Amino acid sequence: MKFNSLIPELSVSNYHKSKEFYESIGFSVVYERVEDSFCFLQLEDNQIMIQENNHVWDTGELDYPYGRGINISMSVSDIDSYYSALKKNNVSFFLELEIHSYRVDDTIYDDKEFLIQDPDGYLLRFNN
Repeated sequence: MKFNSLIPELSVSNYHKSKEFYESIGFSVVYERVEDSFCFLQLEDNQIMIQENNHVWDTGELDYPYGRGINISMSVSDIDSYYSALKKNNVSFFLELEIHSYRVDDTIYDDKEFLIQDPDGYLLRFNN
């Protein structure tokens, strides 16, 4: 197993609900520790961990929506097919599929992307 050098771990309010959500949008469980309400999930090269909030590493009060001020950007190989599959499964979109232009130094890059929210309100941005 190859671990990415950056893997977000999200505190969630309901482990089973969140796990079911991530599986429903195409993530696979790589491994889990049910006794800790924890699992490691992967979609293509995107890795994420979820754990039901156990108040061990709290830095403040967790109120919905969690993760205010952050979105987690993930690349997928075929954004159009992925978006269509989620649409067919009646996923609710925070931002529909759009093309956005971003400047990096003197070069403009176009990203096709959409955003969804997980059950705790974390913003997930998928692009390619």
